Amino acid sequence: MTDFVQSYLAGKWWNPGAGGVAVLDASTGESVATVSADGADLAAAIAWAREVGQRSLGALSFHERALVLKQLAQHLNEHRDELYAISAKTGATRGDSMIDIDGGIGVLFTFGSKGRRELPNANLIVDGAPEVLSKDGSFLGQHIYTRLPGVAVQINAFNFPVWGMLEKFAPALLAGVPTIVKPATPTAYLAEAAVRLMLDSGLLPEGSLQLVSGSARGILDLLDYRDLVGFTGSASTANALRAHPNVVNGGVRFTAETDSLNAAILGPDAVPGTPEFDAYVRSFVVELTAKAGQKCTSIRRAIVPRALVDDVVAAVDARVREKVVIGDPRAEGVTMGALVSREQKSEVLDRVRELVDAGGRIVLGSLDEPEVLRADGTTGTAPEGAFMQPVLLHFADALIAEAHSVEAFGPVSSVIGYDTVDEAVELAALGGGSLVATVATHDPDVARTVIEGIAAHHGRTLILDRDDARSSTGHGSPVPHLVHGGPGRAGGGEELGGIRSVLHHMQRTAVQGSPAMLTAVTGQWFTGAPRNLDGTHPFRKSLAELRIGDAVASPLRQVTLDDITAFANETGDTFYAHTNEEAAAANPFFPGIVAHGYLLVSWAAGLFVDPEPGPVLANYGLENLRFITPVAAGDSIRVTLTAKKITPRETDEYGEVCWDAIIHNQNDEIVATYDVLTLVAKTVA
Repeated sequence: MTDFVQSYLAGKWWNPGAGGVAVLDASTGESVATVSADGADLAAAIAWAREVGQRSLGALSFHERALVLKQLAQHLNEHRDELYAISAKTGATRGDSMIDIDGGIGVLFTFGSKGRRELPNANLIVDGAPEVLSKDGSFLGQHIYTRLPGVAVQINAFNFPVWGMLEKFAPALLAGVPTIVKPATPTAYLAEAAVRLMLDSGLLPEGSLQLVSGSARGILDLLDYRDLVGFTGSASTANALRAHPNVVNGGVRFTAETDSLNAAILGPDAVPGTPEFDAYVRSFVVELTAKAGQKCTSIRRAIVPRALVDDVVAAVDARVREKVVIGDPRAEGVTMGALVSREQKSEVLDRVRELVDAGGRIVLGSLDEPEVLRADGTTGTAPEGAFMQPVLLHFADALIAEAHSVEAFGPVSSVIGYDTVDEAVELAALGGGSLVATVATHDPDVARTVIEGIAAHHGRTLILDRDDARSSTGHGSPVPHLVHGGPGRAGGGEELGGIRSVLHHMQRTAVQGSPAMLTAVTGQWFTGAPRNLDGTHPFRKSLAELRIGDAVASPLRQVTLDDITAFANETGDTFYAHTNEEAAAANPFFPGIVAHGYLLVSWAAGLFVDPEPGPVLANYGLENLRFITPVAAGDSIRVTLTAKKITPRETDEYGEVCWDAIIHNQNDEIVATYDVLTLVAKTVA
């Protein structure tokens, strides 16, 4: 650790050398580092990202970039203890640090996996099915995604310096867009340590990651429509950034995650003694105390049946007394650390006083200095640190505005009573838009009513009951697979959500052209594009030899009534359309007895398969199967199989091939269409 938290700009570590903001250990008040970006050349950093970063990332496919994320995760995993030691200075317990550090590493692993499983091994994503724009199929439209040609500027909050950085960085890198990270000053030293580890790994493509430690004031002046900004922090700052001319008029993409008075609703069926009541209390205390309540997803409003308010308060009080030990995170047995700084503590105390003045009554904890466990094992007050007791307030009047608008960003929550489920829904909505809400209930009707009522006010909802209480990731834990963000007060943004967040860093474009041109542009075969029927069965070709459009066309095979009857008897599928002439003829879809669709697909496989051992290793499924024209006894079928999409795997000696399969009858009418999926060796020895 240096005296100054350094920045990494244009391929070099940079030190401001003077001035800056002193950052203190949250528990002891001792100096940790100084943070400043005064004099940093932000224009050069943006140019470096747009030129060097774009070039190096563009040289890699989605799969190659996904593999970088996986390897970065493995590297950081090996150095977690180093990050834990630094994280303790922020006031975070080991459990808190796991949420931040392990959670961030988990995001890298997830996107590393999803990128290789769900994206093509290419630089372009085909979005949906083509639109046929001419009667003869010679003119098509296809939506595609390509990466933005600029830079992703990511402005993060103090509470999750690692996770908050990596949950934005991972989808940007996977998309192929370079990142400039701007961490919050109070915990910038931990973000710097993580960035240093990532750079030291040697895994990052040049220019893909830069770090601004300190104020990045003026950076939006340098951005344009090629770029995007991802912001996490206060609503006031988000609104100021959102009003910047380059966002309003210049086309800079801006997404924000801001304040959120998240609610947890206790269902009327979840009375004391039920698993749902117990799960609710456990979840509530976790969210009250984890990261000392400094989580954007913490529960700020406990909305409970009015008759159960006292039971909930008593249960929370008992669990806090049993489970919560406040103190220096480096002391054995501490379960709740300090707030990030004395300034943050002062801000939280001011907000609590505002809630009290509005009618809130403190029913758990107080604003007095708590007794804490120090690192040396002694106990006592520690005003030099930023320690605070968990505080729970009760609002007798559920409609007091401040209960739904004032957020104390610390170990603070309010309990509010309701009389009906519809009232609970209305109270949750008074938050003005939130990141997450929980409903604890085992009653399906209550769950349905609440979710239908609150979903549009939230980015994520959790139904907590006896069946998922043990396996649930929890109210306050965003997962990389699901969207994180929320409407209204929560910022109106959306992050994570698996591949959805990758697409946030890409431009969707409609491309129009002939099937041949769309095939050339996308690397995916389109119906109407040329086929290669060169006489060599495509199943004899390895991935090194196979090309998009390589195809095989079969001769006709006649379907007899005996074939249909035998298939029905052998499989047990004796549906009347295959066995009863009179009933089948009465069906508006059939001319009489018709062949099973699965008989036709099975026969089609027999018509296109080359049976000898070779590059094709396995068939692993069908997709998009549609039966279009019935096949009656006496009709014939033929199949054409065309290599539609080829996806080599970066870490294996084989890849996936998606084949376009189309079955025609003797009249050249389409009988069925589907995709066949196979695993094919890259080369043949």
